[in-house]
Amino acid sequence: MTVRERATGALFVGVALADVWLSTGISGIPVDHDIDYVSITAALIAAFALVGRRRWPYLSFAVTVPAMFISEAAVATLIGLYTVARFKDNRRALVVCALVVAVGYASPWPPFDFADIPGKAFLLNAVYATMTAAAPAFLGELVRTRQVLSLRLKEIDQAREHERELIEQTVLAKERAQLAREMHDVVSHQVSLIAVRAGALQVSTPDPGTKDAAQTIRKLSIDTLDELRHMVNLLRASGSLETELTPQPTLADLARLIAGSGIDARLEGSVPSGIGAHSQRTIYRTVQEALTNVRKHAPGATAVVRIEHVGADLIVTIANTRPTRPAVPLPSARHGLMGLRERAELLGGVVETGPTDDGGFRVRLSLSATEE
Repeated sequence: MTVRERATGALFVGVALADVWLSTGISGIPVDHDIDYVSITAALIAAFALVGRRRWPYLSFAVTVPAMFISEAAVATLIGLYTVARFKDNRRALVVCALVVAVGYASPWPPFDFADIPGKAFLLNAVYATMTAAAPAFLGELVRTRQVLSLRLKEIDQAREHERELIEQTVLAKERAQLAREMHDVVSHQVSLIAVRAGALQVSTPDPGTKDAAQTIRKLSIDTLDELRHMVNLLRASGSLETELTPQPTLADLARLIAGSGIDARLEGSVPSGIGAHSQRTIYRTVQEALTNVRKHAPGATAVVRIEHVGADLIVTIANTRPTRPAVPLPSARHGLMGLRERAELLGGVVETGPTDDGGFRVRLSLSATEE
């Protein structure tokens, strides 16, 4: 709990105690009824019940309710109603709590026969009671909705930033791959011709000086080809979304990935051993992308990562339930799923995606279980 939250809680308790002090007659200010120590006790209990309002909103509100019916101290109950609306997303329970507050506010204290109240005054009292109960309920809903929208905006900003980085990486990968192809197809072809001609000249010429020069040219050409192949390999690696220049994840990191995914996810089945590094990275990246999509597009959903052997194939399925909260529309170019299919196809595998019968989504990766 932050300092601001503690200060707000202390302020609420202080306001409730001030209401008890002023409304029950213990302040010395004249009131229109005798001092009732039972109502004072109930009001004090209601005020101090606000200490646990953030942790137990319903319980705190329930403890404050008797004070509204048997005393004129109503602030603690109104704060309790605000707390229920602020921290609980349950409209039906909030309506019930608001009705209880409205009835408690409309009930006269000290009690007397309702028949003595004129009809017009009774109707006016009911309107005031409804407005009094509605105000903290709507205020709590407003504050909670504002916080939810703020969190959604942050998620949208993060998603857009991630999308922008993916697009930049994709464009950079295409440019580097194109540069690597040009270097391989054009430069290496011409250097190879130089090496071949230099070798032919070395064999055919009778002049020792020319023979040495041709030998030097041939040796430099071969060295240049070796350096060129190395540069092309580096460009292809750094131009892809995964690069061999940095440590790559393996299936040993899969449990940590699921635990740190930020959603309720579990792993079923044993993590296979004895498969190649490329297959391990493909499985890891598939699970990573699927869990990322669950977090972005299915708020509140749970996911299951299932690994199983079917014949000679290894099947990895990532399935999630339907979202429990409305999904925020996010921009997506679907580069992630396209990349998963390309990875699987390079290894002779298949990635299938689609909705499930219960409203969720499933990603299914099928790979050969044999060593690469």
